[in-house]
Amino acid sequence: MKLYYSPGACSLSPHIVLREAQLDCELICVPTKTHKLPDGSDFYAINPLGYVPVLELDNGNRLREGPAIVQYLADLAPEKHLAPPLGSWDRYRLMEWLTFIGTELHKGFSPLFNPATPADMRQMVLERLRGRLEWLNNELNRRSFLLGDTFSVADAYLFTVTGWSGFVGLDLSAFTHLLTWREQIAARPAVQLAMREEGLIP
Repeated sequence: MKLYYSPGACSLSPHIVLREAQLDCELICVPTKTHKLPDGSDFYAINPLGYVPVLELDNGNRLREGPAIVQYLADLAPEKHLAPPLGSWDRYRLMEWLTFIGTELHKGFSPLFNPATPADMRQMVLERLRGRLEWLNNELNRRSFLLGDTFSVADAYLFTVTGWSGFVGLDLSAFTHLLTWREQIAARPAVQLAMREEGLIP
């Protein structure tokens, strides 16, 4: 397998899952500005949409979207319990969390990375994100991980997305349960390894 990623982007989520699942995978860095791969080829030939992550299987099949990729990886290593069994109620709860993170948080951050976003719109986006994070903070007061007592692929995704707060001026200090949860996730060996491999920590 190959994982196409950009350091610190949403592709960090499947990268963490790969390390948690202890799966073999070739990592291929995609520069966000040039989209030129290390071998000189054009990343748009891999993903015409131009963004990461992309997981390429040995048979040439490719998956693009992070929530789909992390579930696929989790199902390759069911003994790691990174996702509940297919068809179970808990699996749908996992999908609920992945959808919330993707639509309410991940996409919520997007305008804040765009320098062309007007100041008034930026403020509106920040306020909306704070509202979602306040709700999330309350949820994390009642559980160790998003699905309860077990780390899942949803935790990897949420850790990745909330890690962008410092880059966009979103202060998380009021969300104490979220910060405690982030410290817990950041200390996991697989998370540390993935972040080192992307050059995000020494």
